[in-house]
Amino acid sequence: MVGYGLNRLAWLLIGALTLVACGGGEAPAPRTAESAADDGTLRVAAVFETPIEEPWVNQIHVALIKARDELGIEYTWSESVKAADFARVMREYAEGGYQLIMGDAFGAERIARRTAAVYPETAFVFGSGIGPAEPNFAVFDNWIHEPAYLAGLIAGGMTESNVIGVVAAMPIPEVNRITNAWIAGAREVNPDVKVKVAFIGSFFDPPKAKEAALAQIEAGADVLYAERFGVIEACVEKDVYAISNMSDQSELGPDHVITGPVWDMWPTVEQAIKLVEAGVFTAQDMGGFSYMAKGGSYLAPYHVFEERLPAELKQKVEEKTAEIMSGNYRVEVDESTPKSD
Repeated sequence: MVGYGLNRLAWLLIGALTLVACGGGEAPAPRTAESAADDGTLRVAAVFETPIEEPWVNQIHVALIKARDELGIEYTWSESVKAADFARVMREYAEGGYQLIMGDAFGAERIARRTAAVYPETAFVFGSGIGPAEPNFAVFDNWIHEPAYLAGLIAGGMTESNVIGVVAAMPIPEVNRITNAWIAGAREVNPDVKVKVAFIGSFFDPPKAKEAALAQIEAGADVLYAERFGVIEACVEKDVYAISNMSDQSELGPDHVITGPVWDMWPTVEQAIKLVEAGVFTAQDMGGFSYMAKGGSYLAPYHVFEERLPAELKQKVEEKTAEIMSGNYRVEVDESTPKSD
């Protein structure tokens, strides 16, 4: 049995090791724009509303670390930044000579946009549910509905009770579309499946997510989509299957986590850096770089389930994956609020 404390400890250790390696966490002493360009190194900063351990921002963070290691950028960040401090932290980075500032803007959407407008020579690329804003505010989102659909195929094929569940953050378009895609996949292979849906009203509240998952399991669900962190914990305790989200989380329950949609921010980060370095950055919607065909999302490896999944189910997933990648199959984008059966 893996306890919540152990799960959280594992993620905190990952974050701590990354923090030591990158030296991030707080905005540095301001640099002038002139000194920032002295050695030709692109300086990139990130501002995150949630802790680094939260999977959504962790995927952005991991991609930026890769950019530091492979592209030679300078990278620092601030995490758990509250709305009241968001503008201040953004200003410190912009006035400190950072040419590219990234992060998640959802909870501080208007604040981030107003602040970016004050620094038109700085490139801003933020996660957002709204469009870009001229001249310098580009946006992205986790368009992972395609691998979510594929994971749904597996959930529908693996349930024995014909009851599956999903515990998600809140009924916003970004969450609704991956939840609906997952449900659609499950119903494609199993028309008799019943779905339980719960929203916890937070992007990061593992205890609450676990509590909601336990309630669904008690009601008969034997495969759960862990859209939020904390659900896998319940699945391990109650010995039911889990579908992870955003990253490969098999290590949190090797015998219970079958697979899950993975969001790879590398194509988005790489494109943003190239545009800034070339001096051609513009306000644009970069969401397309999260699609499977662009390498921005995929289905996590099966790990031990490689030998446990029925051959016909794996074949179905492989065929659908090939169709998606070739453009011959389009997963429906449904952003309506999903409801329990």
